[in-house]
Amino acid sequence: MEIKTIAVVGAGQMGHQIAMLCALGGYETILQDVNETALSKAESTLHNLIDKRVQKNKLTEEEAKQAFSRLTFTSGLKEAAGKADFIIEAVVEKLDVKKQVFAQLDEYAAPHAILATNSSTIMNSYLAEATNRPDQVVNMHFFFPALIMDCVEVVTSEKTSEETARKTMEVCEKINRTAVLLKKEISGFIANRILGALQKEAVYLYENGYADFKDIDTICRKALHHPIGPFELMDLSGIDVGYYVMQQRYAETGDPADKPFACIEEKMEQGHLGRKTGKGWYDYSKNEVKQG
Repeated sequence: MEIKTIAVVGAGQMGHQIAMLCALGGYETILQDVNETALSKAESTLHNLIDKRVQKNKLTEEEAKQAFSRLTFTSGLKEAAGKADFIIEAVVEKLDVKKQVFAQLDEYAAPHAILATNSSTIMNSYLAEATNRPDQVVNMHFFFPALIMDCVEVVTSEKTSEETARKTMEVCEKINRTAVLLKKEISGFIANRILGALQKEAVYLYENGYADFKDIDTICRKALHHPIGPFELMDLSGIDVGYYVMQQRYAETGDPADKPFACIEEKMEQGHLGRKTGKGWYDYSKNEVKQG
């Protein structure tokens, strides 16, 4: 089975860039979202991003034109899933929502289609339970922003077939991304478990008054050579994304240490979710940190 068409479900901050990666890689690509406004925003954002790449000579005008010719947008999940050989789910980081989507994808997709999740923490075996094809379910975790970050964590469960893993790795290669295959599941995988440990310690030091969050970011950038500090990273990724990850981890472990931090819950209540809302740890309307 040759993969010719890829559907990406969810046109949010990850989904639209994953879709463009697939289109740039030569796949016929369908970006689906139930929200027409999200689709329009995704299309506009992608044109801006790709125009900048052309201006910087990172892409030719012809390459950009061809990529957009391979990319279509739809609000119909049945339509998108039915045409695809490979489906990448990129909806909100909530287990119940993802399981519902996977149940629908299993119903609508062709029997040969592989179902991948871009979840940053949820193991694919939890989602495979909602399908009749657990051997064709896999994690395909991209990093934000997907058009820039050259890494994908491909994670298999005990039921994921070798063929599914191989095909997923082939897709990563074709879209010019470095893929790392993990053959044993663990919540949060590798990168986010390491980042989570760093973030937990950073928040502990902040909440207990050892240092201001700006100073912690400065130390991580200057002393550890991190490109951005942990609080800046929370703002970039979206504070709500981290919140849902912690909620999911706590639901799995029952360990109070895994519950969302008090300061994160406060940000959620305030609606200060980071760069996408204009304010998180930093106030972006005041340009408190350099935006790149």
